[in-house]
Amino acid sequence: MWTLLSWGPEGWMDEIAYGVFVTVSLALATLPVGLFIGFLIALGKQSPERSLRLAADIYTTIFRGLPELLTLFLVFYGAQIGIQQVVRLFNPSAAIEVNSFVSGMIALGVVFSSYASEVFLSAFRAIPQGQYEGGYAIGLSKFQTMRLVVLPQLVRIALPGLANLWLILLKDTSLVSAIGLTDILRQSGVAARVTKQAFLFFGLATLIYLALAILSSIGIGLIERRVGKQEAQR
Repeated sequence: MWTLLSWGPEGWMDEIAYGVFVTVSLALATLPVGLFIGFLIALGKQSPERSLRLAADIYTTIFRGLPELLTLFLVFYGAQIGIQQVVRLFNPSAAIEVNSFVSGMIALGVVFSSYASEVFLSAFRAIPQGQYEGGYAIGLSKFQTMRLVVLPQLVRIALPGLANLWLILLKDTSLVSAIGLTDILRQSGVAARVTKQAFLFFGLATLIYLALAILSSIGIGLIERRVGKQEAQR
């Protein structure tokens, strides 16, 4: 058993470690995309423009309603077909392959953003209207009021909900193994099939995901304490 879990040509730890790197990289790459889109969707849901509110509601309804794996397949295969059709208008012999990492980032990003938008929306609604009015009263523009007055409070209120979404995102990265990305689950599955030691390698994958979740919880706790101290100093 220890030989299988060793580094080098006889063991599988090199491959498993690369899978950990891909998983963490995918989650970290997806997080800012999902947060940015989710913030914009939350702003759209508060817009006085009815068409923007409707578009934001449709967006969240679609991506919260579809299974994550189906969204992943739609992005991976659908984007590939769409891009090929456009490229073939200019070069009929061209063949395009969509990168599985980028497809996974986009698919997980839109799903994450649909849930993050609700967290941001709840945080926006928890901030009293007087905070906005106070910013305007001292001569701040709408942008300055958002950046200096609203955003610090928004982060503090939304952080617990976003922390839960991060842990969900970390687990959902395992879905990208279905489109060939060499993450933890795929590398563990390959090792299990080759060695016939399924329990060993899937058990190892379980421990790795738990370790990542524990490290994330520690990091989130540090961020929450830091934000709390900054809020107390204001």
